Amino acid sequence: MDEAEPTAGAPTAPRAVWVILPTYNEAQNVSRMIRAVLAVLSADELDPTVLVVDDASPDGTGRLADAEAARDPRVRVLRRAERGGIGPAYRAGFELALAGGAELIVEMDCDFSHPPDALPGLIAAANDADLVIGSRYVPGGAIERWGSVRRMVSRVGCAYARTVLGVPVRDLTSGFKCFRREVLTALPIGEVSSRGYGFQVEMTYRALRAGFRVREVPITFTERQDGESKMGLGIVAEAIVLVPRLRLGRARRAPRA
Repeated sequence: MDEAEPTAGAPTAPRAVWVILPTYNEAQNVSRMIRAVLAVLSADELDPTVLVVDDASPDGTGRLADAEAARDPRVRVLRRAERGGIGPAYRAGFELALAGGAELIVEMDCDFSHPPDALPGLIAAANDADLVIGSRYVPGGAIERWGSVRRMVSRVGCAYARTVLGVPVRDLTSGFKCFRREVLTALPIGEVSSRGYGFQVEMTYRALRAGFRVREVPITFTERQDGESKMGLGIVAEAIVLVPRLRLGRARRAPRA
């Protein structure tokens, strides 16, 4: 007996979406962020998982994330032994998400600078793009509660990277992204060496060089209200040095875990 063909209009399986939250001392935000993400991804066509990747936060962030995981099976926690930066945290998160069957993998900060209510739009844009970037610097994008100096540093940094790398993306340093699974399985993630926010530049550049479709959608970025920023001079310096290395094809490989 022949197998029955699917009936036209039959419901499709929900899309497996993993949202990765790298954390270090986010006790004031982590529980609220997990719940906010799951609330906006409650549509029937989505199957969300929130993965908290905690770098041994001394303020108890990991313990609070564990409590959320015990309460809700859609939450998972990866505890790392030491603080290693967002690059290694995301690489570890990607590995778990891909092994768990994720179709779409989202990066976002845990401090509410990336608005959870922008997630559905970011995910929807992945219908016709391989990498979607939540952008501050396309029409409709905005930044709230930043001073003039920080605005200037951010814009100059993005313009520098865009010019040196020769790519059209306006917000190369954005950490609010949605990847299709195919991007992360195709790119040599083990060669992505950046530990700080240069990781965002490197991932986008590698995706473009590999021929993937990259799209920017506008978001409003809001400076954190609780906790402390992780941005420092070392992170900025790493990104400045990384950009010409990428253009010359001389980016270092990541150390083995």
